[in-house]
Amino acid sequence: MWKLYKYNGHYIMGDLISSHKTESAAMKKAKKELTFKHTEKEKKSTGLYIWLDDQNHAPVGVIFQKKNDKKGV
Repeated sequence: MWKLYKYNGHYIMGDLISSHKTESAAMKKAKKELTFKHTEKEKKSTGLYIWLDDQNHAPVGVIFQKKNDKKGV
């Protein structure tokens, strides 16, 4: 599940805007809701982050997909 968050002035993952099943759907919604110029993908142990920045590289929001740990498989 991909989740789109908007920067609320205090936290980058501040306000949840929407949830999507695919990355492309989340990016399409981000283009409608947020004005950003730069994106950067980052893999962490907790999941996959796509950072959304404006033209001055200030944070605007983030798209996050939580990593699914499959135990016992």
